[in-house]
Amino acid sequence: MPVGKSSGVAKYTAPAPQQTAATTNGGALPGDFSDFLKLVAKSPALITGYSKVLKAAGYYRGKVGNKYTPAFQKALVAAESDRAEISVANPMSREQFFAQLDPGSVGGSSGGSSGPSTVTNVTKYTPESAKQFIDLIVQDTLGRKATAAEVTKYTKTLKNLEKKASTITRYSGGGANQTQVTTPGINEQQYLIDQISGTDEGKANKVLGFYETFMNALGAK
Repeated sequence: MPVGKSSGVAKYTAPAPQQTAATTNGGALPGDFSDFLKLVAKSPALITGYSKVLKAAGYYRGKVGNKYTPAFQKALVAAESDRAEISVANPMSREQFFAQLDPGSVGGSSGGSSGPSTVTNVTKYTPESAKQFIDLIVQDTLGRKATAAEVTKYTKTLKNLEKKASTITRYSGGGANQTQVTTPGINEQQYLIDQISGTDEGKANKVLGFYETFMNALGAK
């Protein structure tokens, strides 16, 4: 789509937020898995839930509790490694992998839990990735780069949208009858596009796009 010549609200696929990869035992972890570990580490409820299912599946031999320990992280890393291997032939998300970890399915003991009942995934933008994200939206909508003031304003907007834009996955049942329901949050890309398109400059740009489309249809040059 030509810059600044949209006949309506522009849409595009934004880049994934940039994150710094964590390291374990000297090896780099993928950015999304690093974020997952950080999410679990901050939630005693998630630690308890995952430690139960990891212990039941044979990955974790420590005490089930709400403390994030080195042994617990090693169990998560081992499970992630198996998920990556299985996904070569049978691609599956992390949630799907844990949902399939029935007691004893990986050689562990019986009597485990079906894991956490609710998992909330929140996207957090670094200052750099937020600026890049905002620049792309402003460029696509208004045909120019975002000003410093706009970057500051819309970075705050992204921060305020974190909770509303989060994806919530709820689990019910257990074993082969477990049900997973994922509820998406607000689309922050489309939200910013609508906000920018609603400014005076955005409205004028939209009108100009309609005019140019009309003139082109008439064969005007």
